Amino acid sequence: MNYLQDKVVMVTGAGSGFGRVTALQLARLGARVTCLDVVSQNAEETAGLITDAGGTALAVAADVTDIDSLRAAVEATIATWGQVDALINNAGTMPLAFMADHAMAMASWARCIDINFKGVVNGTAAVFDQMIAQGSGHIVNISSIYANHPLAGAAVYGATKASVAYFSDAVRQECRGKIKVSVIKPTGSTSTNLTQTVLNPAAALGIAGQNGADFLQFLQHRALGTIPDGAVDPDGMAYCSIDPEYIAAAIVHVLNQPAGVLISDMTVRATNDPFIV
Repeated sequence: MNYLQDKVVMVTGAGSGFGRVTALQLARLGARVTCLDVVSQNAEETAGLITDAGGTALAVAADVTDIDSLRAAVEATIATWGQVDALINNAGTMPLAFMADHAMAMASWARCIDINFKGVVNGTAAVFDQMIAQGSGHIVNISSIYANHPLAGAAVYGATKASVAYFSDAVRQECRGKIKVSVIKPTGSTSTNLTQTVLNPAAALGIAGQNGADFLQFLQHRALGTIPDGAVDPDGMAYCSIDPEYIAAAIVHVLNQPAGVLISDMTVRATNDPFIV
């Protein structure tokens, strides 16, 4: 069944990547989507794609590091549709780098903490009172497989994502029976703009562990445009480079449940991806 028809869902980082794909999938199921992004043009582009396809969307420029900005986005959503049924805290950045890179990485690490963790706290706080007043709501926080185990090169990024997982579980306990809280841990995806925020490419290799040679070979094939068909075929067991559409589908699936059912934790991977955590 479709439990998303006419639901109002706010998506941070909706201007690109997982956020945009998720917003489009939600709209196809009849949800009314508030597309939030720090770049207003990107938010407007996503909203335009939704409305051009016959869906319903609102574009709002919002900075997740600024609680007042998110409160204003919530107010705009309520003014438009009268409610907020769900929030997807999706905005993120991934400045992988070794501690030895600190001289060039500190500013990006500080921004990572502000966006990846404080942004989730801000988003949750911004919708909390409205959802409590409504008597229901659902917050979906995007963590990462990096939250599962410490890895060299991911000290700051992984810590922010582990914090998101801890925060989500704690808030879920506080809000049982009032607000649903889910945490989703996507695998690494080499086909989103998140990879463009990596500071030191060598720091991205630790996640592959003993599969590092396979991961490097895949990256080389991708650079040359010679990826084997099986690696990008989701119907085959050799599928190793997951398309963002499948990550988004998992997020939508978590939301598309009856009020009394909560999928609290989910990890999404390609069957043959090389990542060990």
